[in-house]
Formats: sequence, C-alpha cells, structure tokens
Amino acid sequence: MERTTCCVVGGGPAGMVLGLLLARAGVAVTVLEKHCDFLRDFRGDTVHPSTLALLDELGLAERFARLPQRRVTTIQLPLGRDRSLVTVGDIGSLPGKYNYIAMVPQWDLLNLLADEARREPSFSVRMNTEATGFLMERGRVTGVRYRTSDGRTGTLRAGLTVACDGRGSLARSLPELGLRSFTCPMDAWWFRLPRRDGDPHGLVGGVGDRLLSAMIDRGDYWQCAALIPKGTDAARRVAGVERFMADFTAAVPWLADRVHALRSWDDVKLLDVRLDRLRRWHRPGLLCIGDAAHAMSPVFGIGINLAVEDAVAAARYLVGPLRRGAIGPRDTRAVQRRRLPTTAVTQALQRTAHARVIEPLLAGRPPFGNPRLVQRLTELLTTSRRLNRVPAYFLAYGAVRERPPAASLR
Repeated sequence: MERTTCCVVGGGPAGMVLGLLLARAGVAVTVLEKHCDFLRDFRGDTVHPSTLALLDELGLAERFARLPQRRVTTIQLPLGRDRSLVTVGDIGSLPGKYNYIAMVPQWDLLNLLADEARREPSFSVRMNTEATGFLMERGRVTGVRYRTSDGRTGTLRAGLTVACDGRGSLARSLPELGLRSFTCPMDAWWFRLPRRDGDPHGLVGGVGDRLLSAMIDRGDYWQCAALIPKGTDAARRVAGVERFMADFTAAVPWLADRVHALRSWDDVKLLDVRLDRLRRWHRPGLLCIGDAAHAMSPVFGIGINLAVEDAVAAARYLVGPLRRGAIGPRDTRAVQRRRLPTTAVTQALQRTAHARVIEPLLAGRPPFGNPRLVQRLTELLTTSRRLNRVPAYFLAYGAVRERPPAASLR
C-alpha cells in the first residue's frame, strides 16, 4: 500500500506552495492533481506583493522575473463627476521592493513551483490523479482513494491529508465540517478584448446600467469581468451577445472600438460567484485551506493571496509535527485559529461591498444610497496620500502577512 507523510489534494496555488515548503523542510509530500497540466482559461493570474516576497525568500525571484508578465501599480475606478477614472489605490507608493502586482499566467507560476519542488527528493506530484474518497480508520482520515485518467484506482495512506482542491473540494461533503454560506448578489462573465496603445493601465473598473466591469491589464489584451445580477445568465444570453457588448461599452466607452472581437457566447465564461467558509477546517487527519476552506468573492481580487498565505501559515505550524510523525488535532486546529480571523474580516468587507456597492449598482441605485457620500470618499482618496495607501496595502498584502518556516528557506 502506498504511503506518504502528507497528501496534498489539489495542485493550485495553495497546494503547490504548501507542497514546496514541506518538501524543502524534509517532509515527504505527495500532491494529487486531477488534470494533466495547469492550463486553465480565466484563472486568477494576480501574484501579489506578499507572494512576490515569498518567492524572493525561497530564492525563486530571478526565475519568476523571467516569466512573461505585466506589472500593475494602480487601481482605477470611474468615480469622477463625469465617470472619469480615479486612482483609489496606488500600490506603487507602498514601501518595499515589491510594490506592484505581477500579472502572470497562473500555469506559469504553478509550473515554476512544481519544477522547484521536484528538486526535493521528498516531493512527488501526480498529474491525472483525482482523489475520489477518504480512507477512514477509527474516526480519523488516514489518506485517500484515487483514480487516474486511464481508469486505474488505488489508495494513498498519509499521516495528514490537506484539501487544497477548491470550492468543489471533496472535504466539503463531510457534514461535520459545516459550511456557512453568505448571499452573493452577482455572477461574473469572463472574456477577453484586445488592448491598444493609449488605453489606461493597471486594474480598471467601469459602471453601466445594471452592470459592473473590471479589466485586468495583460499587455496585449484585457482580461475582462462583467458582473451581472445573480441568476440572470440564461436570460441575458437570450438577448444576444450584441446587446451585452452594447451594455458593456456603455460602462467602458473607450472599449467601444473593439466590441466585435467578441464573436459569440462561446467566448464568454460564467463564474458562479460564491462566498462561504467551513465552520471547521479540520478533523483528525485532515486540514482544509484555500478555497476548500473559504470560497471568496472576486471583490478586491485577493482570493489567490489568501490561499497562498494559508499555505505558508500551514507549513509553519505543521513542519515540526510532521517531521516528528506526531501530527494531531491541536496542530491542525492551530492553523484555523491563525487564519480564520483574516478570512472572516476579508469576507466581512466583501459582504459590505456586496450590500452597499454592488447590489445597489446592479439594481440601478447609487452606492451607499448617497451620491454625495461617494463623491466625498473619492475626494478623500485622491487628496490624502496616507488614506490612498489603505486599499493599496490591503490589496497587496491582505490583513496579515505570513512568514514561511525557517526550515523551508535556503
């Protein structure tokens, strides 16, 4: 029977960071990834300053810098009196070496982490391998059952299993973990449009009639998101893609000259937006982190940052017990105690943004119910350098910065 010290289910940012940190500390770790590669359309491609600093600590900064990327230093929203773009967060003004967000295809980042982890003799990643169930003994998770893409099945025993397999995680089927869901007023459409010289830079937002947009500067194209009222995807598609592009360019007029690049609904992917978290992230032999523990709204664009920070904190708390072969509930409980406050605060801010900003705008009402209040906040953000740094710092680092275990550093 196959065995490992730690089985990581899911090869996303949280899973690969955790696998690398544990392997560098000498822990035998196996990552199971159900796909044959890391290529995915419309994955979050933001690498935040906290992750950039982590890569630097791990000695990977130079290799990461060679990846194709775009650097974003500002957050712009159409908050001017004539809906002109206003910089509400200047990441470039933050102190430190990494005062920007790197826009890098996520598959490039994951390949970098996997290649580095493979240098460690205690690391293994199995592609085309999907965890299909947990092994249980006397109330404890002792590993997983798996199935490969060619139909082969097997079992992998582990001292600890860590679920990093997203909001569709296998662990979420365990009733004792208890899922708490929050209302979301929107879904999101993802698509791409060409970018041209003279366009704005950075992260850019737009507001239209019952439609919100967000554009990520990817160099030669915009990765676009259109927020629509929850559950209206099917009805809006019936109206036709031409109607959608008319509504979209009303929110972002400077993109009107390239709307025909979106040829059909096949070019538009739906994201069912969810906001939830497990009441318990652990049970004997099992820990959940990242989206498996807490699905985040795309508001603020910090889901990847939170997942990576979860992995860093988990490695710091778990390296010692895993190396001693004495992992227990107290150790996994400590990870949740460390990361839950940050998760809860971030989700509370997202819920506030949903209720006070996104839901009113999608219903055709002013945000906060008071246009003058919005104008006053805009004036404060644009005139106070210190206040402008608050949203910039939160987007860059989140509420709490985590440090990797010393045993994982070179």
